[in-house]
Parts: sequence; structure tokens; C-alpha cells
Amino acid sequence: LFHSLRRRDPPRRLEWAEVEAACANVEELERERSKAGAPSRAGRARTGGPAWPNASFSPLSDTLQFLLFLYVQQLNKVSLRRSLVGEEWPSRRSRSLSLTGKSAAENKNWNDQEHCAFVQSHLSSLLELLLEPEQLPDSSHPNRCRLVSYEAICALSFLIEGTVSRSRRVRPLHQLALWRPCQELNGYSKVSKAFSFPKLESWLRSCLTTNPFGMTACLKIGKKLTWVQQVEGTTRRAKIACRTRVAPEVPPVVMMSQVYKQTLAKSSDTLVGAHVRIHHCNESFIYLLSPLRCVTIEKCWNSTFVLGPVQATVHLQDCDSVKVVVVCHRVSLSSTSGCTLYLLTPTQPLLLSGNQAVSFAPFHTHYPKLEDHMAQVGLATLPNHWDKPLLVGKESGNTGVFRLLPPDDFYGLAVPFEMEGDTTETPGGLPQAYQKVLNQREQKMQLLQKMVKEAGLTRGQRKRFQMLVEDKFYDWLVETGNCQQLDSLVP
Repeated sequence: LFHSLRRRDPPRRLEWAEVEAACANVEELERERSKAGAPSRAGRARTGGPAWPNASFSPLSDTLQFLLFLYVQQLNKVSLRRSLVGEEWPSRRSRSLSLTGKSAAENKNWNDQEHCAFVQSHLSSLLELLLEPEQLPDSSHPNRCRLVSYEAICALSFLIEGTVSRSRRVRPLHQLALWRPCQELNGYSKVSKAFSFPKLESWLRSCLTTNPFGMTACLKIGKKLTWVQQVEGTTRRAKIACRTRVAPEVPPVVMMSQVYKQTLAKSSDTLVGAHVRIHHCNESFIYLLSPLRCVTIEKCWNSTFVLGPVQATVHLQDCDSVKVVVVCHRVSLSSTSGCTLYLLTPTQPLLLSGNQAVSFAPFHTHYPKLEDHMAQVGLATLPNHWDKPLLVGKESGNTGVFRLLPPDDFYGLAVPFEMEGDTTETPGGLPQAYQKVLNQREQKMQLLQKMVKEAGLTRGQRKRFQMLVEDKFYDWLVETGNCQQLDSLVP
């Protein structure tokens, strides 16, 4: 998961996918991973100083970033003692805004104020986590003499970035820290090439603010998008907002809520590289056909989501009878029921707590730009672990939580929109058992057409037969709910 959050170049991701797909067994894969993680001579040369402000981070910096990643998981830790005195989530104090702009108890992962408060209150611990062993508090060094290395500041850039003099250019922390006017404030020494611990902490506390490009900003000042038909009735509740690219380095945020009984389809620059949150969308068909950064689908039911390639993670939470069709680096589910996922993914799907009757099936559709979009986010057709879900937590031994979709229940999916592009079939193809079922259905259709053609029907008989077939087809559309999907495709 940490690896998927690192912003590695798509070509490097594709190279690693090729190496991983060529491994014959787990032992060979582990050997390749060890080679990839070993510090190279060039990597060692980059360690140790601000002479390389734009260089790739060293293996030590990667390790320190991983420690920070583990530490910030405490954001969602619930204190039973604080719950008893009314100070723990979900309390009024820690509620975040909903997509309607009103206060509502929400997951802390989406609350930028919670993020900032967590870092402020744990800043000393975060910095101490990055110190060299001899600099730790229980050593002989007094607090004022402790030094924070440049390598540690590079690692802290994983969590903190900012601007200089309200510039539109967003820079990582290790570049800001070396800006000359900031060096006096953060205690940087050119001799030791390190920062004074107390001055650095004081400087960070004085400058740290909430993320101006995050979810809260998207809700308060984001642009409202007219991506759904605003008609009388319940569909008036639909809310879609976007925090556009105010700064080129910052990915956009798209929030989508309460789309009800509609088909929404977009392939847009607004979505490219975006963090997408889909919330309370019911009985709808949503197509987001652009390369995305990450997607969260919460509290949705009886809906189908066809997504463009997702560079990092797709997460489903509190969903019921939802279908997701996606190529992604990682997918995870929590507290879902009756959901079906059609996947192409190089990692094992994660089943967290509270899931019931989850079905997994191979990715089974395409649209003209799909392979181009996969290359943009660094996703290949191999390896593909859609059929190897991993149960995490107390349900790890209960294999009844999920199933692989039986081939007889498998049907193809056509994306009903035109665009330019070269992809004409499902990338990587289908597993043999599933392709065999589709071929058999195609043969039955061809046999039926041949029978009708050779039956020698008169013109009136052909017309009546066509009407009977259309009536049966319409009855099937109504029974399955597909009639609504077809009707909403009409502009």
C-alpha cells in the first residue's frame, strides 16, 4: 500500500510489472524485490546533503518515509477513555462537512482539519522518529543540541509540502527548508548540513496550515459541476464539486454525491490524475473514463461504476449490491454486501472487516483510450491477481466471505460511448473458462439467426416474429432494471 502511494514514474511501474510477471515462483519474486530495494552506488552517492535537492531520495529516505506512513495510521485510533467523556469521534467536535456543506460525522480520512491537528499534536514524535539513534531523547544529548538530518526532511516531504510567499508553485518540504530566508528560522547549519531540532519544530508549527487543495476546500470553495441532468424530483439532490488545479503539482479533487437513478458518463481533463470520492449514489450507472489517481466509493447501493485506470487504490466502504469495473493498482473493501468487482490488478484484493457475499470476476470491457490511459498510470495486463483475494483481520479464516463469479453468470460489458482511440478488445483477454462461455453464447446467437434465415418466413411472419422478440426483450429489460440504464443514455 505504501508503495502504491509513492509517486513513481509510470515507465518504472511498467518495467517492474514486466519483471514481476516473468517470475516463475514466490522465491524468484522475492529475489527480484531484494534487488530492487538494495541501495545502488548512485543511491549512496545521493545521501547526505542538500547538494541534491532535486535528486531521487535514497533508500534511507524511503525507509524513513515508511516509518512515517506507519505512524500516521494512528489518525483513526479510537480511545475508549475519551469516548466515555464525550471527546472521541464521532463527536460534534470532530465532525466534517458533507457534500451538501452541512456538518456530519464522517471518516477522519476526509477531514483536513483532523489531519492538521494530528500532525501539530504529534510533531515532536514525528521528528524524533526520524532522528539518528545517538540523537534520541534518552541519550546524552540535551534537546537543544539535537540535529535533524537533511535526509529526515526529505522523508518528511512525504507528509508536508507548501509554498513560498503565497506562490502558486507547490514545493516539497526539503526544498522549502533550504530556501535562504527560512534557514535562520529552522536552524539549518551549512557546517553540519542538518537542522536544529527545537528551531525546526518551532518553524513547522508556525507555518503549518490545513491543506488548501483537500476535501474540505473542495466542499467549501470548489467549482460545482453540471455533470448530471437536474430534473424535478429526487435527482435535484445530486451534487458534484471539483477543486481544480490551482497549482500544477497538485492533483484535482472531485466529490460526487447523491446521484440517483441516472447514467453519468465523463472522460474529462478534470478527472485526469484526480482523487475521486463517490458518496451516496444509488440506482445509477457511472462511467468515469479517464486515468485517475485514487477512488473511494462510500454508502452506495444498486449501482454500477465503470472506471478508467486507477494509479493507486480503489476502496469500497458500506456499499450494497454495487458493481465496480476497473483496472487499478490495488482494491480494498470494508463493510460491503453483495458487491461484484470485475478487476485487472497486479496486487491481491484486500477484504477488510464486515464484508458479505463479495464476488470477484475478471475485467471484461474496453473503451478506445483504455490502453493509453493504462500506460499513463503505469499499469500493465500482467501480473493480474483478481482471483487471489486476501482476507485481513478476524475474518481471515472465513473463505465464505467471497467467491469467484461462476462462468455461467458472467456476461460481457459494452461501454456505450464513442471516442477516438486504438483499444478494440479487453486488455489481456479473458481467462479460458469465461471466454468459453461467451463464445458458446455467440454461437447460439449465430445459430438462431441462421434458423430464422432458413425458416422461409413470409414478410408478415418476419414482422410478427420481430415484434415478439422485441416484446420479450423489453420484458427482460424491465425485470433486470436495465431499461432505466438505456433510457438515461438518451440526452
